[in-house]
Amino acid sequence: MDKIYFDHAATTPVDPRVLEKMLPYFTQNFGNPNSQHSFGRQTVSAVDDARDAIAACIGAKPSEIYFTSGGTEADNWALRGAAYALAGRGKHLIVSAVEHPAMIATAKELAKKGFEVTFAEVDEYGTVDLAKLERAIRPDTTFVGVMTANNEVGTIQPVGEIAALCKAKGCVFFTDAVQAAGAIPLRVKDIGADMLSFSAHKFYGPKGIGALYIRSGLKIEKLITGGHQERNMRGGTTNVPAVVGMAEALRIASENLEENAAYVASLRDRFIRRVQKEIPYVRCNGHPAHRLPANANFSFRYIEGESLLFSLDLKGIAVSSGSACSSGSLEPSHVLLAMGLPEGLAHGSIRFSFGKDNTPEQVDYAVDALKEIVVKLRALSPLFPKELKNEVFPKEE
Repeated sequence: MDKIYFDHAATTPVDPRVLEKMLPYFTQNFGNPNSQHSFGRQTVSAVDDARDAIAACIGAKPSEIYFTSGGTEADNWALRGAAYALAGRGKHLIVSAVEHPAMIATAKELAKKGFEVTFAEVDEYGTVDLAKLERAIRPDTTFVGVMTANNEVGTIQPVGEIAALCKAKGCVFFTDAVQAAGAIPLRVKDIGADMLSFSAHKFYGPKGIGALYIRSGLKIEKLITGGHQERNMRGGTTNVPAVVGMAEALRIASENLEENAAYVASLRDRFIRRVQKEIPYVRCNGHPAHRLPANANFSFRYIEGESLLFSLDLKGIAVSSGSACSSGSLEPSHVLLAMGLPEGLAHGSIRFSFGKDNTPEQVDYAVDALKEIVVKLRALSPLFPKELKNEVFPKEE
Protein backbone atom coordinates (compact mmCIF):
# COMPACT_ATOMS: atom_id res chain seq x y z
CA MET A 1 0.00 0.00 0.00
CA ASP A 2 1.16 3.57 -0.72
CA LYS A 3 2.11 5.88 2.10
CA ILE A 4 -0.80 6.70 4.43
CA TYR A 5 -1.24 10.08 6.08
CA PHE A 6 -3.08 9.99 9.42
CA ASP A 7 -1.78 13.29 10.83
CA HIS A 8 -4.37 15.80 9.60
CA ALA A 9 -4.45 17.51 13.02
CA ALA A 10 -0.86 18.62 12.34
CA THR A 11 -1.58 19.89 8.83
CA THR A 12 -3.63 19.07 5.75
CA PRO A 13 -2.76 19.03 2.04
CA VAL A 14 -3.87 22.06 0.09
CA ASP A 15 -7.08 21.37 -1.81
CA PRO A 16 -6.41 21.69 -5.59
CA ARG A 17 -9.34 24.12 -5.87
CA VAL A 18 -7.70 26.31 -3.25
CA LEU A 19 -4.35 26.25 -5.05
CA GLU A 20 -6.04 27.18 -8.32
CA LYS A 21 -7.62 30.20 -6.64
CA MET A 22 -4.27 31.29 -5.19
CA LEU A 23 -2.03 30.97 -8.25
CA PRO A 24 -2.92 34.25 -10.03
CA TYR A 25 -1.88 36.22 -6.94
CA PHE A 26 1.68 34.93 -7.20
CA THR A 27 2.11 36.08 -10.79
CA GLN A 28 -0.40 38.26 -12.67
CA ASN A 29 -2.06 39.92 -9.67
CA PHE A 30 1.08 40.45 -7.59
CA GLY A 31 0.52 44.00 -6.32
CA ASN A 32 0.89 45.11 -2.72
CA PRO A 33 -2.65 45.77 -1.44
CA ASN A 34 -1.39 48.86 0.38
CA SER A 35 -0.16 50.44 -2.83
CA GLN A 36 -2.29 53.25 -4.22
CA HIS A 37 -2.03 52.36 -7.91
CA SER A 38 -4.11 49.94 -10.00
CA PHE A 39 -1.97 46.91 -9.08
CA GLY A 40 -2.65 47.58 -5.41
CA ARG A 41 -6.34 48.23 -5.95
CA GLN A 42 -6.65 44.89 -7.71
CA THR A 43 -5.22 42.92 -4.78
CA VAL A 44 -6.90 44.93 -2.03
CA SER A 45 -10.18 44.05 -3.66
CA ALA A 46 -9.27 40.34 -3.43
CA VAL A 47 -8.31 40.75 0.24
CA ASP A 48 -11.59 42.52 0.99
CA ASP A 49 -13.57 39.78 -0.75
CA ALA A 50 -11.68 37.13 1.23
CA ARG A 51 -12.36 38.94 4.51
CA ASP A 52 -16.06 39.12 3.64
CA ALA A 53 -16.18 35.41 2.83
CA ILE A 54 -14.37 34.35 5.99
CA ALA A 55 -16.58 36.55 8.16
CA ALA A 56 -19.69 35.04 6.58
CA CYS A 57 -18.46 31.50 7.32
CA ILE A 58 -18.23 32.16 11.07
CA GLY A 59 -21.08 34.65 11.42
CA ALA A 60 -18.87 37.69 12.07
CA LYS A 61 -18.55 41.17 10.60
CA PRO A 62 -15.70 41.67 8.09
CA SER A 63 -14.34 44.42 10.34
CA GLU A 64 -13.92 41.84 13.13
CA ILE A 65 -11.50 39.65 11.10
CA TYR A 66 -7.75 40.31 11.37
CA PHE A 67 -5.27 38.27 9.34
CA THR A 68 -2.22 36.75 11.07
CA SER A 69 0.59 34.37 10.14
CA GLY A 70 -1.30 31.47 11.73
CA GLY A 71 -2.84 30.13 14.92
CA THR A 72 0.22 30.63 17.10
CA GLU A 73 0.42 34.35 16.33
CA ALA A 74 -3.33 34.75 16.78
CA ASP A 75 -3.20 33.01 20.17
CA ASN A 76 -0.26 35.14 21.28
CA TRP A 77 -1.97 38.30 20.14
CA ALA A 78 -5.25 37.48 21.89
CA LEU A 79 -3.61 36.69 25.23
CA ARG A 80 -0.90 39.35 25.29
CA GLY A 81 -3.11 41.97 23.69
CA ALA A 82 -5.94 41.53 26.17
CA ALA A 83 -3.64 41.12 29.19
CA TYR A 84 -1.86 44.43 28.59
CA ALA A 85 -4.93 46.35 27.43
CA LEU A 86 -6.90 45.34 30.54
CA ALA A 87 -4.05 45.43 33.06
CA GLY A 88 -5.53 48.52 34.69
CA ARG A 89 -8.59 46.49 35.72
CA GLY A 90 -6.64 43.47 36.96
CA LYS A 91 -3.73 41.18 36.22
CA HIS A 92 -5.24 37.76 36.81
CA LEU A 93 -5.44 35.52 33.73
CA ILE A 94 -6.97 32.05 33.35
CA VAL A 95 -6.14 29.54 30.63
CA SER A 96 -7.06 25.88 30.64
CA ALA A 97 -4.38 23.35 31.52
CA VAL A 98 -4.82 21.63 28.14
CA GLU A 99 -4.30 24.63 25.85
CA HIS A 100 -1.98 24.62 22.85
CA PRO A 101 1.68 25.45 23.66
CA ALA A 102 1.12 28.86 22.04
CA MET A 103 -1.14 29.71 24.98
CA ILE A 104 0.65 27.82 27.76
CA ALA A 105 4.07 29.29 26.95
CA THR A 106 2.68 32.81 26.53
CA ALA A 107 0.85 32.61 29.85
CA LYS A 108 4.05 31.52 31.59
CA GLU A 109 5.93 34.43 30.02
CA LEU A 110 3.28 36.87 31.23
CA ALA A 111 3.57 35.37 34.72
CA LYS A 112 7.22 36.49 34.71
CA LYS A 113 6.11 40.02 33.89
CA GLY A 114 3.81 40.67 36.81
CA PHE A 115 0.65 38.83 35.80
CA GLU A 116 -0.87 36.02 37.85
CA VAL A 117 -1.94 32.96 35.87
CA THR A 118 -4.30 30.15 36.87
CA PHE A 119 -4.37 26.99 34.76
CA ALA A 120 -7.97 25.76 34.85
CA GLU A 121 -8.33 22.07 35.71
CA VAL A 122 -9.89 19.45 33.46
CA ASP A 123 -11.52 16.07 34.11
CA GLU A 124 -10.36 12.64 32.90
CA TYR A 125 -11.67 13.38 29.40
CA GLY A 126 -9.90 16.73 29.11
CA THR A 127 -13.07 18.78 29.64
CA VAL A 128 -12.79 21.97 31.66
CA ASP A 129 -14.51 21.68 35.05
CA LEU A 130 -17.04 24.53 34.96
CA ALA A 131 -17.56 24.63 38.72
CA LYS A 132 -13.83 24.90 39.37
CA LEU A 133 -13.49 27.49 36.62
CA GLU A 134 -16.20 29.63 38.17
CA ARG A 135 -14.46 29.45 41.55
CA ALA A 136 -11.17 30.44 39.92
CA ILE A 137 -12.59 33.67 38.47
CA ARG A 138 -11.84 36.63 40.74
CA PRO A 139 -12.71 40.33 40.70
CA ASP A 140 -9.30 41.03 39.12
CA THR A 141 -9.64 38.32 36.44
CA THR A 142 -9.63 39.96 33.00
CA PHE A 143 -9.08 37.08 30.59
CA VAL A 144 -10.19 33.45 30.24
CA GLY A 145 -8.88 31.26 27.42
CA VAL A 146 -10.30 27.81 26.65
CA MET A 147 -9.84 26.14 23.27
CA THR A 148 -12.92 25.02 21.33
CA ALA A 149 -11.48 21.55 20.72
CA ASN A 150 -8.25 20.02 21.92
CA ASN A 151 -5.49 19.47 19.39
CA GLU A 152 -4.18 16.26 21.00
CA VAL A 153 -7.21 14.30 22.23
CA GLY A 154 -10.00 15.97 20.28
CA THR A 155 -12.25 16.81 23.24
CA ILE A 156 -14.77 19.53 22.42
CA GLN A 157 -15.19 22.02 25.26
CA PRO A 158 -18.49 23.58 26.44
CA VAL A 159 -17.38 26.96 25.11
CA GLY A 160 -20.90 28.42 24.99
CA GLU A 161 -21.33 27.85 28.72
CA ILE A 162 -17.86 29.18 29.44
CA ALA A 163 -18.54 32.30 27.38
CA ALA A 164 -21.77 32.92 29.28
CA LEU A 165 -19.94 32.50 32.60
CA CYS A 166 -17.25 34.97 31.52
CA LYS A 167 -19.82 37.51 30.38
CA ALA A 168 -21.59 37.27 33.74
CA LYS A 169 -18.29 37.73 35.55
CA GLY A 170 -17.13 40.62 33.37
CA CYS A 171 -14.01 39.07 31.85
CA VAL A 172 -12.93 38.59 28.24
CA PHE A 173 -13.33 35.10 26.77
CA PHE A 174 -11.03 33.84 24.02
CA THR A 175 -11.23 30.45 22.31
CA ASP A 176 -8.57 28.84 20.15
CA ALA A 177 -10.65 27.26 17.37
CA VAL A 178 -7.72 26.15 15.23
CA GLN A 179 -8.70 22.46 15.35
CA ALA A 180 -12.43 23.16 15.22
CA ALA A 181 -12.65 25.45 12.18
CA GLY A 182 -13.79 23.50 9.15
CA ALA A 183 -14.46 20.39 11.25
CA ILE A 184 -17.49 21.32 13.36
CA PRO A 185 -20.05 24.16 13.16
CA LEU A 186 -18.44 27.41 14.27
CA ARG A 187 -20.47 30.63 14.68
CA VAL A 188 -19.03 33.31 16.92
CA LYS A 189 -22.41 34.64 18.01
CA ASP A 190 -23.59 31.15 19.01
CA ILE A 191 -20.45 30.67 21.09
CA GLY A 192 -20.44 34.15 22.54
CA ALA A 193 -16.65 34.49 22.36
CA ASP A 194 -14.96 37.89 22.47
CA MET A 195 -12.02 36.58 20.43
CA LEU A 196 -11.43 33.44 18.37
CA SER A 197 -8.46 32.13 16.37
CA PHE A 198 -8.13 29.74 13.44
CA SER A 199 -5.52 28.70 10.87
CA ALA A 200 -5.95 27.78 7.18
CA HIS A 201 -3.67 24.76 7.02
CA LYS A 202 -5.99 22.77 9.30
CA PHE A 203 -8.81 22.83 6.72
CA TYR A 204 -6.96 22.17 3.44
CA GLY A 205 -5.70 25.71 3.01
CA PRO A 206 -2.12 27.07 2.84
CA LYS A 207 0.31 27.23 5.73
CA GLY A 208 1.41 30.56 7.17
CA ILE A 209 -1.98 32.25 7.27
CA GLY A 210 -4.55 32.50 10.05
CA ALA A 211 -6.97 34.94 11.54
CA LEU A 212 -8.09 36.41 14.82
CA TYR A 213 -11.71 37.40 15.32
CA ILE A 214 -12.00 40.36 17.71
CA ARG A 215 -15.51 41.35 18.73
CA SER A 216 -16.50 44.88 17.76
CA GLY A 217 -15.90 47.25 20.66
CA LEU A 218 -13.16 45.19 22.29
CA LYS A 219 -9.82 47.00 22.34
CA ILE A 220 -6.59 45.01 22.69
CA GLU A 221 -2.93 45.98 22.33
CA LYS A 222 -1.03 45.33 19.09
CA LEU A 223 1.37 42.41 18.88
CA ILE A 224 3.23 43.43 15.70
CA THR A 225 3.89 47.09 15.02
CA GLY A 226 5.51 48.94 12.14
CA GLY A 227 2.93 49.17 9.39
CA HIS A 228 -0.65 50.32 9.06
CA GLN A 229 -2.05 47.06 7.73
CA GLU A 230 -5.13 45.35 9.21
CA ARG A 231 -6.72 48.66 10.07
CA ASN A 232 -3.56 49.76 11.88
CA MET A 233 -3.69 46.74 14.22
CA ARG A 234 -1.11 44.36 12.72
CA GLY A 235 1.94 45.50 10.78
CA GLY A 236 3.29 43.49 7.85
CA THR A 237 2.66 43.19 4.12
CA THR A 238 -0.53 41.24 3.51
CA ASN A 239 0.06 37.71 2.20
CA VAL A 240 -2.51 38.01 -0.59
CA PRO A 241 -2.27 34.49 -2.09
CA ALA A 242 -2.59 32.92 1.35
CA VAL A 243 -5.51 35.17 2.36
CA VAL A 244 -7.34 34.26 -0.84
CA GLY A 245 -6.53 30.59 -0.27
CA MET A 246 -7.78 30.62 3.31
CA ALA A 247 -11.09 32.14 2.27
CA GLU A 248 -11.60 29.54 -0.45
CA ALA A 249 -10.59 26.67 1.86
CA LEU A 250 -12.97 27.79 4.61
CA ARG A 251 -15.78 28.27 2.10
CA ILE A 252 -15.33 24.73 0.75
CA ALA A 253 -15.00 23.25 4.25
CA SER A 254 -18.12 25.06 5.46
CA GLU A 255 -20.21 24.03 2.47
CA ASN A 256 -19.22 20.37 2.84
CA LEU A 257 -18.86 20.27 6.62
CA GLU A 258 -21.68 17.88 7.48
CA GLU A 259 -20.82 15.37 4.76
CA ASN A 260 -17.06 15.42 5.44
CA ALA A 261 -17.50 15.23 9.22
CA ALA A 262 -19.75 12.16 8.92
CA TYR A 263 -17.32 10.40 6.60
CA VAL A 264 -14.21 11.17 8.65
CA ALA A 265 -16.00 10.19 11.87
CA SER A 266 -16.87 6.83 10.30
CA LEU A 267 -13.16 6.21 9.67
CA ARG A 268 -12.31 7.26 13.21
CA ASP A 269 -14.96 5.00 14.70
CA ARG A 270 -13.85 2.05 12.56
CA PHE A 271 -10.29 2.57 13.78
CA ILE A 272 -11.26 2.92 17.44
CA ARG A 273 -13.50 -0.17 17.37
CA ARG A 274 -10.81 -2.37 15.87
CA VAL A 275 -8.02 -1.12 18.13
CA GLN A 276 -10.08 -1.58 21.28
CA LYS A 277 -11.21 -5.05 20.19
CA GLU A 278 -7.95 -6.38 18.81
CA ILE A 279 -5.14 -4.74 20.79
CA PRO A 280 -5.01 -5.25 24.57
CA TYR A 281 -3.81 -2.80 27.22
CA VAL A 282 -4.84 0.37 25.41
CA ARG A 283 -6.66 3.50 26.51
CA CYS A 284 -8.60 5.78 24.17
CA ASN A 285 -7.97 9.34 25.36
CA GLY A 286 -10.46 12.19 25.13
CA HIS A 287 -14.21 12.42 25.48
CA PRO A 288 -16.01 9.37 24.05
CA ALA A 289 -18.81 11.46 22.49
CA HIS A 290 -17.86 15.16 22.52
CA ARG A 291 -14.81 14.88 20.29
CA LEU A 292 -13.62 16.03 16.88
CA PRO A 293 -14.69 13.80 13.97
CA ALA A 294 -11.10 13.12 12.89
CA ASN A 295 -9.33 12.46 16.21
CA ALA A 296 -8.38 9.15 17.83
CA ASN A 297 -5.73 9.34 20.56
CA PHE A 298 -4.55 6.09 22.14
CA SER A 299 -2.17 5.23 24.95
CA PHE A 300 -0.43 1.87 24.53
CA ARG A 301 0.70 0.48 27.85
CA TYR A 302 4.30 -0.78 28.13
CA ILE A 303 5.41 1.03 24.93
CA GLU A 304 7.13 4.34 24.25
CA GLY A 305 5.08 6.47 21.86
CA GLU A 306 8.15 7.55 19.88
CA SER A 307 9.09 3.92 19.14
CA LEU A 308 5.57 3.25 17.96
CA LEU A 309 5.56 6.38 15.78
CA PHE A 310 8.86 5.49 14.08
CA SER A 311 7.81 1.87 13.55
CA LEU A 312 4.58 3.00 11.89
CA ASP A 313 6.55 5.46 9.74
CA LEU A 314 8.75 2.61 8.48
CA LYS A 315 5.55 0.94 7.29
CA GLY A 316 4.51 4.11 5.49
CA ILE A 317 1.97 5.31 8.07
CA ALA A 318 2.31 8.91 9.28
CA VAL A 319 0.93 9.68 12.75
CA SER A 320 1.86 11.96 15.65
CA SER A 321 2.85 11.53 19.27
CA GLY A 322 0.86 14.68 20.16
CA SER A 323 0.96 18.31 19.08
CA ALA A 324 3.22 18.90 16.07
CA CYS A 325 4.37 22.08 17.82
CA SER A 326 5.78 19.97 20.67
CA SER A 327 7.36 17.24 18.55
CA GLY A 328 10.88 18.12 19.64
CA SER A 329 10.08 17.71 23.32
CA LEU A 330 10.97 14.58 25.30
CA GLU A 331 8.47 15.49 27.99
CA PRO A 332 5.15 13.61 28.21
CA SER A 333 2.08 15.44 26.93
CA HIS A 334 0.94 18.20 29.28
CA VAL A 335 -2.60 17.53 28.07
CA LEU A 336 -2.56 13.86 29.13
CA LEU A 337 -0.90 14.68 32.45
CA ALA A 338 -3.59 17.30 33.14
CA MET A 339 -6.20 14.60 32.44
CA GLY A 340 -4.67 12.47 35.18
CA LEU A 341 -2.74 9.91 33.15
CA PRO A 342 0.39 8.57 34.82
CA GLU A 343 3.62 9.67 33.16
CA GLY A 344 4.42 6.23 31.75
CA LEU A 345 1.05 5.90 30.04
CA ALA A 346 1.28 9.47 28.72
CA HIS A 347 4.62 8.59 27.14
CA GLY A 348 2.96 5.74 25.25
CA SER A 349 0.41 7.85 23.43
CA ILE A 350 -0.16 8.31 19.71
CA ARG A 351 -2.59 10.63 17.89
CA PHE A 352 -4.26 9.39 14.72
CA SER A 353 -6.16 12.07 12.80
CA PHE A 354 -8.05 11.23 9.64
CA GLY A 355 -8.89 13.25 6.54
CA LYS A 356 -11.46 13.39 3.77
CA ASP A 357 -9.20 11.53 1.34
CA ASN A 358 -8.46 8.58 3.62
CA THR A 359 -10.22 5.25 3.04
CA PRO A 360 -11.54 2.34 5.13
CA GLU A 361 -8.86 0.14 3.48
CA GLN A 362 -6.15 2.45 4.81
CA VAL A 363 -7.67 2.26 8.29
CA ASP A 364 -7.65 -1.54 8.19
CA TYR A 365 -4.08 -1.66 6.90
CA ALA A 366 -2.99 0.65 9.71
CA VAL A 367 -4.69 -1.42 12.40
CA ASP A 368 -3.14 -4.64 11.07
CA ALA A 369 0.30 -3.00 11.05
CA LEU A 370 -0.29 -1.56 14.50
CA LYS A 371 -1.16 -4.98 15.94
CA GLU A 372 2.09 -6.45 14.61
CA ILE A 373 4.22 -3.55 15.85
CA VAL A 374 2.68 -3.51 19.33
CA VAL A 375 3.42 -7.22 19.83
CA LYS A 376 7.07 -6.75 18.76
CA LEU A 377 7.66 -3.63 20.86
CA ARG A 378 6.10 -5.12 23.96
CA ALA A 379 8.25 -8.23 23.59
CA LEU A 380 11.30 -5.97 23.67
CA SER A 381 10.04 -3.72 26.45
CA PRO A 382 11.51 -4.08 29.97
CA LEU A 383 8.22 -2.66 31.22
CA PHE A 384 6.14 -5.53 29.83
CA PRO A 385 5.42 -8.11 32.59
CA LYS A 386 7.51 -11.26 32.16
CA GLU A 387 4.52 -13.55 32.58
CA LEU A 388 2.95 -11.99 29.48
CA LYS A 389 6.02 -12.16 27.22
CA ASN A 390 4.92 -15.32 25.42
CA GLU A 391 1.30 -14.27 25.03
CA VAL A 392 0.57 -12.72 21.66
CA PHE A 393 -2.87 -11.48 22.72
CA PRO A 394 -3.06 -11.31 26.52
CA LYS A 395 -6.45 -10.78 28.08
CA GLU A 396 -7.93 -7.31 28.18
CA GLU A 397 -7.51 -5.32 31.41
